[in-house]
Amino acid sequence: MHSYHDQLRFGLAKGLGFILLASLLLLTIAFPLFAQTTGKISGQVKDSNGEPLIGVNVILDDTELGAATDTDGFYVILNVRAGTYTMRFFYIGYQTRVMENVRVSADKTTRIDAALAQEAVAGEEVVVTAQKPLVEFNLTSSIASVNSQEIRMLPVQTLDEIVNLQAGVVDGHFRGGRLGEVQYQVDGVSVNNPYDNTSTLRLDRSVIEEVQVISGTFDAKYGQAMSGVVNTVLKSGSERFEWSGEVYGGDYYTTDTDRYPNNDAINPSRIQNYQITLSGPVPLPKTTFLISGRRFMNDGYLYGERVFMPTDENNFETGEKFPTGDGATVDMQWSEEWSGQFKLANRAIKNIQISYQAILNDIEGQLYNHGFYLNPEGIKTQSTFSVSHGLDWTHTLSEKMFYRLNLRQNYFDYTDFTYEDLYDPRYLEAGEPKSDPNFAYGAVIQGVDLGRFKQETNSGIFKGDFTLQATRNHLLETGIEAQVSEVTFGSPGYLRPTTVNGVQVLLPRESIPGEPGVQTYKPRQGALYLQDRVEWGDFVLRAGLRYDYFDARATVPSDLRNPANAIQGAPESYPQNTTVKSSLSPRIGFSYPLSSTSSLYFSYGHFSQMPGLANLYSNADYSVLNELQANSIDYGVMGNPDLGPEKTIQYEFGFKQAVTDYVGLEITLFSKDIRDLLGVEFVTTYNVADYPRFTNVDFGNIYGFTVSLDQRPVGLISTTVDYTLQVARGNSSNPRETATRAEGGKDPRPRDIPFDWDQLHTLNATAVLAKPGNYSVSAILKLGSGQPYTPQIGSGFGADLETNSGRKSSFILADLRAEKFFKIKFAQLGAFIRIFNLFNTHFVNGFVFSTTGSPDYTQFPSVNQAQLIDPSRFYPPRRVEIGLSFLGL
Repeated sequence: MHSYHDQLRFGLAKGLGFILLASLLLLTIAFPLFAQTTGKISGQVKDSNGEPLIGVNVILDDTELGAATDTDGFYVILNVRAGTYTMRFFYIGYQTRVMENVRVSADKTTRIDAALAQEAVAGEEVVVTAQKPLVEFNLTSSIASVNSQEIRMLPVQTLDEIVNLQAGVVDGHFRGGRLGEVQYQVDGVSVNNPYDNTSTLRLDRSVIEEVQVISGTFDAKYGQAMSGVVNTVLKSGSERFEWSGEVYGGDYYTTDTDRYPNNDAINPSRIQNYQITLSGPVPLPKTTFLISGRRFMNDGYLYGERVFMPTDENNFETGEKFPTGDGATVDMQWSEEWSGQFKLANRAIKNIQISYQAILNDIEGQLYNHGFYLNPEGIKTQSTFSVSHGLDWTHTLSEKMFYRLNLRQNYFDYTDFTYEDLYDPRYLEAGEPKSDPNFAYGAVIQGVDLGRFKQETNSGIFKGDFTLQATRNHLLETGIEAQVSEVTFGSPGYLRPTTVNGVQVLLPRESIPGEPGVQTYKPRQGALYLQDRVEWGDFVLRAGLRYDYFDARATVPSDLRNPANAIQGAPESYPQNTTVKSSLSPRIGFSYPLSSTSSLYFSYGHFSQMPGLANLYSNADYSVLNELQANSIDYGVMGNPDLGPEKTIQYEFGFKQAVTDYVGLEITLFSKDIRDLLGVEFVTTYNVADYPRFTNVDFGNIYGFTVSLDQRPVGLISTTVDYTLQVARGNSSNPRETATRAEGGKDPRPRDIPFDWDQLHTLNATAVLAKPGNYSVSAILKLGSGQPYTPQIGSGFGADLETNSGRKSSFILADLRAEKFFKIKFAQLGAFIRIFNLFNTHFVNGFVFSTTGSPDYTQFPSVNQAQLIDPSRFYPPRRVEIGLSFLGL
């Protein structure tokens, strides 16, 4: 049996071989296939009389990018990586115009017009600072772009916190969609794990140049998503040496010890973060590097008391307890993380950039398990190792044309067990978890958690994009993407209590009947897209078409009514290959200017994605149903490798208005019609037995509107406010809900109810008070209405009222950051403090008792005593962090 680290090395070795082979191919081919990490700058240059100037040289400082104006004074610069630039306009006999702080965002056109005056003194320059327009006419849907400068000033640390701050996003749900409906990309390439359609990476703000969050419709270049796209552009090295970093410590603190025991004192070593970034040139022609590393440790706020040890031998017949623990307070929700980024980029070959990039996460921790709060040594440990690395090749064929090739390996390995080795003697010494219902409300006081799970994904991705500025008005984009995955998951062995010679012992087994252990599948998927961006002045039309392909490469029974081919006299059933799934998704959007300060936009599109592969392949061995009879054993919901794509049709209509010179208003109305969501059907066999099976049967409908105000800096202050009203309804909140209702004797037929995450009202606000180079103070305020829950009157069968007919309490959250800057000889230092959950809000749409709708009390306290002393039902308490940041000068 390979060890955990042996398996990691094997997976990475396979990926490295894939990358090296592909790089050799890159050196021998030029496959001419707008990438999602770059934007475009365009505009018109005129003289002081308004006449267009021909042949003006337009360049971006510190890059090799530039253009010359045409006969009408227009220019276009393509393939500009997201970031902030200085532009120069050169023309003989005219002043040189320097435009500073030009911000370019991924997949957007930045419009920079210039008027040049005749030169009075040789070498005369005019320096202007660019400002982001309040109304961006070239956007045809809701797109929020947050750059590194804005991220630096806000009380946020991770990508998830940045994303959840955007309008229409509630705890990872984009405009009412289920979790797992968002495409996460890093530098334009997917980092989603096809096992559950979530991101394989945890990104810290220190490596982020820009985050683009698309919560509405999106272009055809984006696929395998129904609700939104998060495209993160990472930082790159430059031609001068730079360094930066951050160090901080902190702790959770509250005087509310009834809800949060042991959190009434601050120990700044309980949260620790050390981060440093280095970048600059290397001793090779036109080659730059960037390396960033982070060490993060969080001891958490949930504790146990080590009264008992797993190997204790209590007498459960007489009720005698023989604890051997030391009674110490023990962390039961801790996390330790190593993460980093490395990038090497080379421009030695004319018009070609080759780069290699790797992003790494290595995380270990424990999730709180209240059942073990008196025996904390018995809980499981979770470990995650993930790496996304590969080669990028960008070839600029001309000022109007370039292509980009990406080869990427996404490797993800997750384990969840108490001890790594199935045959670890500590399993046998401790035995299965045991509790006394008459002691400590049924807490586990002996044994260890026997659960074991492993999930590994190794994906190779090839992506090619070709961009052509066909005419002044038409930007054409086309691309191809292919992904080959090896998905492994299951229990790496089982431990089952077995009686041997009259004594009950644990028996380790690699597999047991009906549970095959670790399984491996190798699906294939691909996509093609074509996109046209038409820009007639400030009128913009974006239209595209996407084709997606998926092959599960598995089998299903040919006759579902005889799933195991075990019913005598029934038609024969045999394993047959799953069918290839495909979908065609048209998308269109336009933006129309009403005046120089206002515009309308509309977008419409079809979006599809395959469900997480766990739902296709888990419990998909139908041979276990060979003894299926009416009212017999429950085999759980059967997987279905022949599932089709889930589908959404989205509509979006918006209005933008510059209210004043510094305040912009945006109003967006949206609607989503969701079909073929993953759900459960019941199949009746020839012997009149029923079994549940995943299929595309669920549905939903979401609609609402968002109002946003964006105030650019006036003096020292800038603010943003957005309010979203949203209704999210459907027949079930999770794919297993129908089966769960049937098992509970309830009506499983489709109905129209609010989704579990249906938060009707959401308001986000930010405020920043900043004097550059001196100080900054920022705050985030979040208000939300209560999400649904199912009320219960009394107890027993039939006590539940209509599903999700109750509403939880609303909430207010506030986060704060303040930083003071100091300059020393070689660096700028910043001393900062951050406070998360400033008001110590204890409830944010979490657990509530169904009889009261409150997390604090229940109608049956004697029955719910274990839950009443469980601190994990509350929102994390106030968190205080103090630290230093540094930036090399």
